[in-house]
Amino acid sequence: MAATCSESPVPESNPEMQNKAVVDELYRALPCGDTDTVNKLVASDLEWWFHGPPRCHHMMRMLTGEASHTEFRFEPRSIEVVGDCVIAEGWEGAQVYWVHVWTLKDGIITQFREYFNTWLVVKDLRPPRWEIGHVDGLRHTLWQSHPGDLARRSLPGLVLAI
Repeated sequence: MAATCSESPVPESNPEMQNKAVVDELYRALPCGDTDTVNKLVASDLEWWFHGPPRCHHMMRMLTGEASHTEFRFEPRSIEVVGDCVIAEGWEGAQVYWVHVWTLKDGIITQFREYFNTWLVVKDLRPPRWEIGHVDGLRHTLWQSHPGDLARRSLPGLVLAI
């Protein structure tokens, strides 16, 4: 994803695509140091959760202003929408792999989960829905890590239940 500092229009009709557009806009604003845009997109009481080596709190340091936007560059290789969550994934070589799970409410990022050098599987654990003539009793995988060139590397794994 190339970094440009210009805003792109947010689609009006589909809430999932609106959420993805907000996260896209955040990733465009970060490498430019565009704190006004970041502050507009992220709730002031952002709930944050991190799993990974303590030295790898790169995103939180950027969001709080503790670190420069040039310290670490987040360039998502994929961004997917799963319900109210937007999942971004990126990697650089064999040493760095990250997954970000952003939760949005009314177009504002309210929760951020960062997984650094961790395999992630997102599972739907809602109770089964009963429909006429159809029973959907399977709890299924909604998303899982696709770390490209890290496929042979041993990393800890987590399941995120939604």
